[in-house]
Amino acid sequence: MSDPRPIGVFDSGLGGLTVLKALSEALPGESFLYVGDVARLPYGNKSPETIRRYGEQVLDFLVARGCKALVIACNTASTVFLDETQHRGLPLHNVVGPGARAAVAACPQGTIGVIATATTVQGHAYQKTIRALSPGREVLEVACPLFVPLAEEGMGDDEVTRILARRYLAPLSGVAALVLGCTHYPLLRPSIADVMGGGTRLVEAGPLLAEELRQSIPPAPAGAKRSLHVCTTDVTVAFERLAGRIMAPEIVPPIERVVL
Repeated sequence: MSDPRPIGVFDSGLGGLTVLKALSEALPGESFLYVGDVARLPYGNKSPETIRRYGEQVLDFLVARGCKALVIACNTASTVFLDETQHRGLPLHNVVGPGARAAVAACPQGTIGVIATATTVQGHAYQKTIRALSPGREVLEVACPLFVPLAEEGMGDDEVTRILARRYLAPLSGVAALVLGCTHYPLLRPSIADVMGGGTRLVEAGPLLAEELRQSIPPAPAGAKRSLHVCTTDVTVAFERLAGRIMAPEIVPPIERVVL
């Protein structure tokens, strides 16, 4: 049975648009509703209790707007909801599992590096998930808290970002694969790739997450006109500019501001 309702996606800011882009490209018939919780960014330095409260508010908003499935694109929030597969009766997906599986697939042997926010690293969600898939695997985790504001400012290919990347990524030199364990980090991919070099595979969750959704939800009706709608809890010039750049031509400002 087909289902025309949108898939709900949320992130703490604009980084989740990198996941939304991957999902929209892999699932061209589906509609999406995205919420960026810009007013309370960043999640990465907040307590698990606060992150859960914020996350539940955003998920409830997506349920109320009629979504058929929910995706937590934020890695930090994913660690708090890691073992939950439903919210208010709807399928609930996160990015940690697909990201871990993508890393193991890209790197059958050797050390896997993970860069993420402080909260994600402290919870060792990626390390635990990767080792459950590949027992005994060496996993090195490094927190990169200043990457998020750089991504929000659109500084993906900037000398300031490369200087900071060299400092953060030094302990990960030589890893076989590097998980970009925050949805903002793909926006810094040019600088990260430049510092890591060609011998390290950079891994994101998007493609495997799209496949999970394809297998678990009823598809949109054939020939249905899809929509991609973006909301934020605080509209900023930087968010609108980067959202338009990441999701063009399907999403253009102005972007809807919502109160949760």
